[in-house]
Amino acid sequence: MPRTHSPSTILFATDLSAENRAAFARALRLAYAQGVQLDVLHVLDPYLPRHVLLDVERAVVEDITATLTDLREDYALEAPKTLIQTVAGSPHVEIVREAHERNAELIILGMHRKRGQKDLLAGTTVMRVLRSAPCPVVVSSYQPTQSWQHILVPIDFSLTARHTLKEALIRFPEATLTLLHAWTLPGERELGSQAYYAQWREHEVLRLREQLTSEVDSLMRELDGVPDIELVLEQGAPCEVLQAYMKRHTPDLVMIGSRGQLHHTSQVTEMLLSEPHCDLMLCRAW
Repeated sequence: MPRTHSPSTILFATDLSAENRAAFARALRLAYAQGVQLDVLHVLDPYLPRHVLLDVERAVVEDITATLTDLREDYALEAPKTLIQTVAGSPHVEIVREAHERNAELIILGMHRKRGQKDLLAGTTVMRVLRSAPCPVVVSSYQPTQSWQHILVPIDFSLTARHTLKEALIRFPEATLTLLHAWTLPGERELGSQAYYAQWREHEVLRLREQLTSEVDSLMRELDGVPDIELVLEQGAPCEVLQAYMKRHTPDLVMIGSRGQLHHTSQVTEMLLSEPHCDLMLCRAW
């Protein structure tokens, strides 16, 4: 008989490490604020002997229960409806499977341990879940002293960016949203010092701003919302522009889109995960 699932669930997958505590706290606060069920999942090593597996499972549930109690006391929160579950298998496979079976609206993971080591990201559980998840995924590494107040959304004219912006407007109507677009123009290196080129560049950037503003206005009319939004245009390569902006303005959360390419990760995603300045939410393209 198939398991029943809640129509509105946040799935938090933990490896029980100290680094996961911040993500656990974020998951708890989000579930409490949104009035949804919190499913806490730990994936066990399937190659452990059966008698050992039972002992480990018992210890895992006790550890998760104790951490949940500690966090509730730290943040003075009542417990949301909670399900603690252990399964044996490959971590990323079981996390994605549970997200499907429980119709999770969000997956929350702790930050991986490969910080500053971009070349080692590909095989991490975080990267594998990001590529296969059926819903948005939050990678959290900062203690949630408050809800996300300043959310940064890098945008372009793609369907992926439009959907990510829509997710931000729907999920966080009270937050301040900054839409960041990195632009470059042909001929800058060769003609950038020419007066006529500078005039053309100014006209092109104005036209770009008008197009992006029109896109945002269209989406806001669609959603009937009027949040606090700032549109920022910065010249340069996307990774460099994004990194510089985060260092200057320290947003609480960066939301980016994923095109769901199985064996490819964008340079922006790799940069955000290898050098995390804040929490990250990755959204599907549709």
